Amino acid sequence: MALRELSSLEKYLGLKKANKYSAQGDKKVPVLQNNKGPPLVGLMTIASHLVKEVKRPELLGGSVESRAVVQQWLEFRVTKLDSYTKEDIKIILKDLNLYLQDKVYLAGNQFTIADAFIYYGVHPLIVDLSVQEREQFVNLTRWFDHIQHYPGVRHHLPPVVVLRNRIYTGRHH
Repeated sequence: MALRELSSLEKYLGLKKANKYSAQGDKKVPVLQNNKGPPLVGLMTIASHLVKEVKRPELLGGSVESRAVVQQWLEFRVTKLDSYTKEDIKIILKDLNLYLQDKVYLAGNQFTIADAFIYYGVHPLIVDLSVQEREQFVNLTRWFDHIQHYPGVRHHLPPVVVLRNRIYTGRHH
């Protein structure tokens, strides 16, 4: 999965020449065979390197605070979304839903690689939910739908219908 995500990030960043990746160990940790130095190991290390390589620092956060928040979400991705149990799923979704209550993006007011990689990480969880279950996480599904329609993000993943039309009763008018 991580190799496809890095390939999608390369396409989003407009990299013309694809990098050479391999996977290391049981957890299939990605490794970038770097011509300019030693191999880079780890999804987030490689993603940050690619962003810096194309001189798009805003994707890592526009301020010191937002850069820290991006790093926090990238760590969340690796520690929570890459190794969860069935019991963890609802807690992860509830935490994300609560955090996104008053936010459009995870870190500040602009799209960052945190949005892309959390989207990639929650995609399989969202796919497995029924429409009714998705509606329990209205903030998360709003954010998810926004990110899946963000230009250039959803390369290797199928689109997900996240909300159905709601029927309102007459008392809401």
